[in-house]
Amino acid sequence: MIRLKRTDSSNKDFVDLVKQLDAYLRITDGDEHDFYNQYNSIENLKHVVIAYTENKPVGCGAFKDFENNSVEIKRMYTLEKNRGKGIASLILNELEKWASELNYDSCILETGIRQIEAVEFYKKNSYAIIPNYGQYKGIKNSLCFMKNLQNEKR
Repeated sequence: MIRLKRTDSSNKDFVDLVKQLDAYLRITDGDEHDFYNQYNSIENLKHVVIAYTENKPVGCGAFKDFENNSVEIKRMYTLEKNRGKGIASLILNELEKWASELNYDSCILETGIRQIEAVEFYKKNSYAIIPNYGQYKGIKNSLCFMKNLQNEKR
């Protein structure tokens, strides 16, 4: 059974999962890791969801306020041995639900084009590719997505 917990970035389980995510991204991002990493600080994230299986943390995700009544999804990660079980979708759905409860209209996010599983995951979860925003404008290895939460009223 998977249990979801709403928390914030001070949660030790979240910090530990993000360390594992960063180690993974250091490999997949290669030379561009430092560029991306500067935008991935977890300090002050007030909206974090952690998934637990048998009381062990197996995945996480977060969002932060963006602009135009939108949130930016950050730090999505599932332990490799727990992938393919729908955990990431549960986390993402909970983040979207939470954002909707707080009256946000949409979610945006960025992922790397080398992260093929992530790209397919967001497409599967009804995210549409949008022009790269903010610091990702002109970055050829970034792919940005958006999902309108107004269509998803829960």
